[in-house]
Amino acid sequence: MVEFKVKTRATGSTASMAQHGPASLVTETGGTLDVVTSVSDPGFNPLDLLYSSLSACLVLSVKGAVVKLHLLEKFSGVRVHVTGQKAPEGPSRVAEISADIQIGGDLSEEERHQIVALAKELCTVSNTLVQTPTFTVTTQPM
Repeated sequence: MVEFKVKTRATGSTASMAQHGPASLVTETGGTLDVVTSVSDPGFNPLDLLYSSLSACLVLSVKGAVVKLHLLEKFSGVRVHVTGQKAPEGPSRVAEISADIQIGGDLSEEERHQIVALAKELCTVSNTLVQTPTFTVTTQPM
């Protein structure tokens, strides 16, 4: 088994929305993004952000796995496409998520499988989705 060190950084996001205008996000590290609500508006909606978080985490985890497995010289790139299906009934939620991982380079099928296995182990977002976290909501006046 390959050993790895976990590095941490400030995480979290604050969403806000005025009476008029889009919702906007600000991360703990200062990143910003407007959120769209209309199905015809280009940009990110909440489900896009969920799928984007997973695809970004898997891409970064694949790269980390390639480095840890000493396969960087054979690796040329990675693309992850994530989609999902909303549940047909019950509470509004995603019932199924799929990730298609394409890994480029002069890698054997066995090496690709090793990379994906390690990437799944490294990806905080996929691990969180597989193991339901505790979820707490509080409220207070603004």
